[in-house]
Amino acid sequence: MIHFENVGLRYGMGPEILRDLTFDIPRRSFQFLTGPSGAGKTTLLRLLFLSLQPTRGIIRTFDREISTIPRDELPMLRRRIGIVFQDFRLLDHLTTYENVALPLRVRGKEESSYRADVLELLKWVGLGERINVLPPVLSGGEKQRAAIARALIDRPEMLLADEPTGNVDPPMARRLLSLFLELNRLGTAVVIATHDLSLMDQVEARRMILSQGRLDIYD
Repeated sequence: MIHFENVGLRYGMGPEILRDLTFDIPRRSFQFLTGPSGAGKTTLLRLLFLSLQPTRGIIRTFDREISTIPRDELPMLRRRIGIVFQDFRLLDHLTTYENVALPLRVRGKEESSYRADVLELLKWVGLGERINVLPPVLSGGEKQRAAIARALIDRPEMLLADEPTGNVDPPMARRLLSLFLELNRLGTAVVIATHDLSLMDQVEARRMILSQGRLDIYD
């Protein structure tokens, strides 16, 4: 699904933040991305999401080399990838339900075709009683769960999650992990960036450890 070959990234004339990254994200795979703060995990997720271009090396996404893809075609590729950002990026003027349904509305789908799915997913992440609440009223953990639901609603081929359990209690973290595992069982490749060793210890999964700009992989 994703192939990196000798990828490096720097901002301006500064030192490389990421360097010599060569790895694959296989279809239907499940992996954790971990490493110390400042190692570049979020930057790597942005490369995977096609919101950054590398300064050197090759990235192939869905069998296409991204350096050759016209800019106006990138949004169509990103629709095949769900992402959960650390800062949630919910729209404050939309309700929880409307935020989660937004990717489907943007694609022009009729509400009658997705309303039941949105409500079911919100119930699963523990927001069934908060569907009409605006984001400023939600707690940090509730915003996190709404962002996760929004990333999952369009059944992406790959899910990227940046510290998805960082603002929830341990029982909800386990519940969200179960949701990610079920999504993976149904065919979605999952990459979870996390510092939570206890979360990673619950699953036998590939670990990608980023440190000082370089990546080590343990299957």
